[in-house]
Amino acid sequence: MDSTSLSSNWKKLQATLKKGSTSITSGTKRKASDRDAGHGSVKKPKSTEKERNKTQASKVTFKRKKMSENDNTSAPIAEATANLATLRRKSSSGVAAKTQLGSRNGKENEGRSPTAEVGKYVAMDCEMVGVGPNPDNDSVLARVSIVNFNGDQVYDSYVRPKEMVTDWRTHVSGIAPKHMVEARSLEEVQKQVADIMDGRVLVGHAVSNDLDALLLSHPKRDIRDTSKHLEYRKIAGGGSPRLKMLAEHFLGLKIQEGAHSSVEDARATMALYRREKEAFEREHLKKWPVRVTADDREKGEGQKKKKTKKKHRKR
Repeated sequence: MDSTSLSSNWKKLQATLKKGSTSITSGTKRKASDRDAGHGSVKKPKSTEKERNKTQASKVTFKRKKMSENDNTSAPIAEATANLATLRRKSSSGVAAKTQLGSRNGKENEGRSPTAEVGKYVAMDCEMVGVGPNPDNDSVLARVSIVNFNGDQVYDSYVRPKEMVTDWRTHVSGIAPKHMVEARSLEEVQKQVADIMDGRVLVGHAVSNDLDALLLSHPKRDIRDTSKHLEYRKIAGGGSPRLKMLAEHFLGLKIQEGAHSSVEDARATMALYRREKEAFEREHLKKWPVRVTADDREKGEGQKKKKTKKKHRKR
């Protein structure tokens, strides 16, 4: 149909529709397509949750690996931890551990310890110096040390010699003139040592030499001498073994490497006694049987009378 023949109403309708179509087209935004012609790039699809977790895990693993490769302190720390564990195992195993000789060290020249308990058993050791024209043979007391059953230092004192010292024997005794500045007199040390030994079992190595140097005595039944123990004398062919030899052979300890320490020697002596305590006491009972006191005797006689008393039957 020719457009000129259209009615005026139709023309108005067509104009109205055309104007509405133009306004709708211009007011509506075009939805972005997957491909943008201007940039020529393709929009990446959204990743799933599983893929995101996998990616994150790989990043963490890579980060840890990188940290372990760059961390220079991790190896020394691990090595130090392993060494510490090894030392703890060694120190806690066997009689050879140095803790066997006591863990608490008292002060040098302290005298009577204000904290250490004495107990029933004490071990003593002394250090000597040479005097007179023949210092190799003539000795006097210069230090005395006492430890308890656990190896704790009970007493330690330097002793001022009355004679002129002609050989300090420092390389062996560890005693030097400087130690005499605060040394105690022989009389003071005698009194203090005698008080500690009174009523107790004295342990020592060739302890008679120490008692002679102190000018003291002690009941033989209350002495345990490691130099006379049969088991220990075997390694010396039946003779008197050296304390250093016994400590190394039976305790695995090296003592007296340089200058001697009377505290260390006393601890080693007590450790040797503790190692063979039951055997020591069996040997001792053979020489010194248990004493029967008057009270024990009366009790024993009373018990015998009770046993021998006959019961009379009633008739």
